[in-house]
Amino acid sequence: MTDTSMSVPRNPLPRFEEAEGLGPQDAEFVRDLVAVLARHGNLNRFGLCLLHDHFPIAADEILVETNDSRARTLHAHVEKTDTTRHTKASQWRFLPHGEAGPGAEHGAGAYEVLQLCTTLDLCPGNEREGDH
Repeated sequence: MTDTSMSVPRNPLPRFEEAEGLGPQDAEFVRDLVAVLARHGNLNRFGLCLLHDHFPIAADEILVETNDSRARTLHAHVEKTDTTRHTKASQWRFLPHGEAGPGAEHGAGAYEVLQLCTTLDLCPGNEREGDH
């Protein structure tokens, strides 16, 4: 069961076709981000992803990633947040100051979960611990 605070972003994301990827103008931003990650020992734990949307997701839904390690494929689908058995967040979105949600006093309100997965046998082809 997941926390219902994991929901659709407060502000809509751009469609993939409209989302602007990293470019030369982002060099200083990336250097700063790498320095912060390194300072906190998270350089091999977190990275960047292009936030975008392919289809709408309701406030009571979450995107779930599964995989087939034999076929070497990833699959994403939508589940209801209150009934999903996938519990490990794998993608987050940062929230601007002042938009913090539940758990803000513990730092959790500074982001919201965009995608879940799990290392349990819920993901097809998951024979090895650590697959997601």
